[in-house]
Amino acid sequence: MKLAFIQALTRLAREDNRIVLLTGDLGFGVFDEFAREFGPRYVNVGVAEAQLIMAAAGMASVGMRPVKYSIASFATCRCFEQLKLAVAYAQLPVIVVGAGGGYAYSSSGVTHHAGEDISLLCALPGMTVVAPGDPQEAASLLPQMHSAGRCGYFRIGRGKEPACRSISEPVLGKARLMQHGRGVAVLSTGEIASEVQAALDELRRRGVVPSWYQYHTIKPLDCQTLDAIAQRVQTIVVVEEHLAHGGLAAQVSNHFASRPSHPALIALNTGDGFVLGSPHKDEFRRNAGLCAASIAEAVMGIWKEPQAAHRAGSTASA
Repeated sequence: MKLAFIQALTRLAREDNRIVLLTGDLGFGVFDEFAREFGPRYVNVGVAEAQLIMAAAGMASVGMRPVKYSIASFATCRCFEQLKLAVAYAQLPVIVVGAGGGYAYSSSGVTHHAGEDISLLCALPGMTVVAPGDPQEAASLLPQMHSAGRCGYFRIGRGKEPACRSISEPVLGKARLMQHGRGVAVLSTGEIASEVQAALDELRRRGVVPSWYQYHTIKPLDCQTLDAIAQRVQTIVVVEEHLAHGGLAAQVSNHFASRPSHPALIALNTGDGFVLGSPHKDEFRRNAGLCAASIAEAVMGIWKEPQAAHRAGSTASA
């Protein structure tokens, strides 16, 4: 996904000479070609995340279109006040890219964990929050965010995330239909999409076929699709590599809070606690119940109701 991001940004920079890439002493090797081609439009401010945001805001205020890149925990937590006051409050067109969102850097310890990044940025008024699930989404959604001309957070993986099969194309602000199904709908966001795809492949072999939507855009939330899903299923399962509070599941729950009735909601996330130690990403996901096997078992545990409904004659697809 990281490669897809820089390739998409390079294409945009060739078309729009206002684009400038800023980083905080990161991206060596990844950004070498960008730096060679665009020279002063690549700026390394050093290990100074607050200054990184202020520099981006200053550039945006005079008509440039800055894209700020850092590890997700550094891109959000270390400079949250600057994001709030210099970017969101001023509504400047700065795109903040957080690499390794969630727990992609799980083995590097709590300093590199970004389990709260989505909640932090969703809390800022006017901020668009996007978490692509695979390279295609990253390559498609970055130009759309640039065209929108608003401040935004773009959470990408650490690299080498597999492509996911889908039925529809990635559209900013619109949930992406990945698989038709019945009874249960699975909603995912970010690179956990690869685990969801593996889980659904296993479920299909067992005759279990829920629908699947990738909510790459968490804010603004695609409520129209969410309401349509609610009309077709008994249960919605939200899968995200994020803390229990403030992520996609919280946004979905908040939307349904004003509705007189809605499907049952099940949230698969990292709960309410720090991830201690330095586990490998695969070990972390197994422990958190976010690996493909755990996701498949969670869906199997609630499948009896839609299965019974299907035997009774319900064949509608979500």
